[in-house]
Amino acid sequence: MAGLSVVVMAAGKGTRMRSARPKVLHTLAGRPLLQHVLDAAVPLRAERTVVVTGHGADAVERSATAAGVSFARQEPQLGTGHAVAQAAPLLAADGTTLVLNGDVPMIATGTLRALVDESVAAGSLALLTVEVADAHGYGRIVRDPDGAVAAIVEEKDASDAERALREIYTGVLAAPTAKLKGWLAALRSDNAAGEYYLTDVVRLAVAEGIVVTGVAAGDETEVLGVNSAAQLADLERRFQRRAAGRLMEGGVRLAHPARLDVRGELACGSDVEIDVGCVFEGRVTLGDGVRVGGYCMLRDVTVGAGTEIKPYTHVDGGGSTGTGASIGERASVGPFARLRAGARLGADVHIGNFVEVKNSTLGRGAKANHLAYLGDSTVGERVNFGAGSITANYDGAAKHRTVIGDDASIGSNCVLVAPIEVGAGATIGGGSTISRPAPAGQLTVARARQATIAGWKRPTKPVKSDER
Repeated sequence: MAGLSVVVMAAGKGTRMRSARPKVLHTLAGRPLLQHVLDAAVPLRAERTVVVTGHGADAVERSATAAGVSFARQEPQLGTGHAVAQAAPLLAADGTTLVLNGDVPMIATGTLRALVDESVAAGSLALLTVEVADAHGYGRIVRDPDGAVAAIVEEKDASDAERALREIYTGVLAAPTAKLKGWLAALRSDNAAGEYYLTDVVRLAVAEGIVVTGVAAGDETEVLGVNSAAQLADLERRFQRRAAGRLMEGGVRLAHPARLDVRGELACGSDVEIDVGCVFEGRVTLGDGVRVGGYCMLRDVTVGAGTEIKPYTHVDGGGSTGTGASIGERASVGPFARLRAGARLGADVHIGNFVEVKNSTLGRGAKANHLAYLGDSTVGERVNFGAGSITANYDGAAKHRTVIGDDASIGSNCVLVAPIEVGAGATIGGGSTISRPAPAGQLTVARARQATIAGWKRPTKPVKSDER
């Protein structure tokens, strides 16, 4: 929006969190609280965004990602009015300023836009309010007989009658920037806490004859702040219930909507089924007809149509390289399988229990069904990789690649010492350690000759005297 500035207050310590971590860096659905707030403001296209930091400022500033974001330090922390005053020198001379709290992560972009539009249209102060069943701890909205906002009274300064009010101030407001700067300069700290309250700008605006308006939030959940671990846990479940609702509206079948965690972006085709206890992080795409078994973790992966991810499978396509992972159509992965960054499985591939795949490509119909490791490998179509076999890709200093041609068969308990190539249609005999190329279409065996030692006896423990 033209002439819009955004100020996000993120300086507080969050004492009730009982944590050394700054409050705004605690996570909701896998992202810091502050990042949720910044992301909600991005679609408004503000000309400048200022984050006010204080406790743990260096860590907070490193974590905040938004185009054009700048920072103002609040040291010491002397209240919300003092916080916004630190940002005032960085704001434009005119236009509108939107003030947000860094610990209110579920605020909706549409709500923010409506609040800013109200302030611009009226040229006045607009407050975001909501009615709640229990208003304890919140600033109460006091209205005049005409219904206009007359004041906001903080809990510690409220009378018994004011504490009985249920309409609260959410901590979010929009105001003409020039007027807001003047009000900030006029704030005083003559209150119970000895702080500069941002809420006092209402009194100053009313004194100037400016009508203060209230814009109702969509619901209580989107304006809930986080002040304790219990509140964060409650908000996490509210977030996940909403995520589950959106998935089910799109046709996804969830075995138990309350036992789902989406900590990133989850896109699903039609007829997707997700069992209990699954966690989705980063960017995950599930094609039509995908089934995800119980207690799976999927991060940064694309799964093709008709594939089944069996229970307790762990897919982490992010890793240190961030290359992602992909699984083709009609594949079968798990149970208890692990796919890491760079795993690329073709159509009809089978990856079974206790198989790990890292930075490897498996062609159509390839199988590694039991107790195997494939690292830094290119595996052709219809290859069978036997139980207990591995690619030895690391020599202690560098990684090396293994190439296995189409239709090769690797027996059980084999070690392929990279760099190495196994030709198309080759067979590697069980128990072999292969360190030189295996020719196409041939059987290659590398293992010691079996021998029986006559008269050998197994060692025994000496018998203790008290056991006789």
